[in-house]
Amino acid sequence: MSEATAAIGQKTESFNALDEALRASGPAAVLDALIHQLDERKEFRPLLDALLLKARHDLGLPLVQAGGFSEIPEALRSSYEDRYVAAVRTVGAKLLAEGDIPNAWPYFRAIGETEPVVKAIDAYEPADDDPRLSQIVEVAFNQGANPAKGFALILKQYGTCSAITAFEHLPRDESIRALCADRLVRQLHDHLDANLRAEISQRGQPLQPEGAPIADLILGREWLFVDDSYHVDVSHLSATVRVSPLLTDPATLALAADLCAYGRQLSPRHRYEGDPPFEDVYVDHGIFLDAIQGREVDTALAHFQAKLIPPPNNDPENETPFDPSAAQVLVGLLVRLGRLDQAIDIAAQYLAGIPEGSLFCPGVSQLCQRSGQLNRLAQIARDQGDLVHYAAAIIQSEPSHA
Repeated sequence: MSEATAAIGQKTESFNALDEALRASGPAAVLDALIHQLDERKEFRPLLDALLLKARHDLGLPLVQAGGFSEIPEALRSSYEDRYVAAVRTVGAKLLAEGDIPNAWPYFRAIGETEPVVKAIDAYEPADDDPRLSQIVEVAFNQGANPAKGFALILKQYGTCSAITAFEHLPRDESIRALCADRLVRQLHDHLDANLRAEISQRGQPLQPEGAPIADLILGREWLFVDDSYHVDVSHLSATVRVSPLLTDPATLALAADLCAYGRQLSPRHRYEGDPPFEDVYVDHGIFLDAIQGREVDTALAHFQAKLIPPPNNDPENETPFDPSAAQVLVGLLVRLGRLDQAIDIAAQYLAGIPEGSLFCPGVSQLCQRSGQLNRLAQIARDQGDLVHYAAAIIQSEPSHA
């Protein structure tokens, strides 16, 4: 018997089974038999339709739905919506149980319950040549189901170059960006460390113990850099160092400082110019990272304060285009160092009039709120003619709002 003939026979048996269930036990039995058949055959899209068919039957609605939810009588609409959500959740869960994350995602997204898919992606570890990989990366990263794990998959499976490109498309959520920056720094540091150790060994030189800083590996070994030599893709190195201000983990901060120490030894040909206030990528980031780790803090603050550009309204004769990046970096650094008073001073002077939603550091109102200085916010707002923040400050400072 051919496969086609067997399939026709199976379908005939299925229809006959529904006819028999109707004759023997009535409509409810038909629906139960239909759901059982589709579930057993893992035909999940038709299964959803069958579950909704059963819901309409149980609620006394027409089995062939002519319109959307608006066509359902108001008295039954809430009950049907509950059954709809339960049906979608059931089918989504069955798809996840089969490991079909890409097809489960639209079901859970439709009902606003993304956590099961997030957990499934977290647990996913692709086998060699896993055909699901690209689809799961699409769901996790591009569709935003689990961007941190999606980024980790890109980094591990597609490499540093793809991960650096993907980093630019991460959501603005700082915790997600910090986690992805952490992974990027760790992987690039591992590659650089391995490559340096390989060359040092080939030269017959003694090696520092595993885990020793890269700064120690290259110390006194200028020959590692002769003839413009380098040991990791220099564009990857530069891009990775640029995201290091997002880091929060002390161990990874030390690794990023290590990358800066290596980058400072590169030939000028391989040291690309950065954006303010990190024009000298490895020097400026190194100073920033040292300060976060509690080293040379005052020197770092003076270094970045010297890069501040006065806003045009503070200096009408200043023709230099205003870029608030340096002020935002300094405010962010002061916040991380716990120096909120200084952060408020800088934000009030250099970031006034810029919508706080467009800043990548806390604005004056957030800083004053965080430090409990609402009276100071009121004064700053008054000085700057900001009626909205002035009103917020005087109202919130009232005892009834304390």
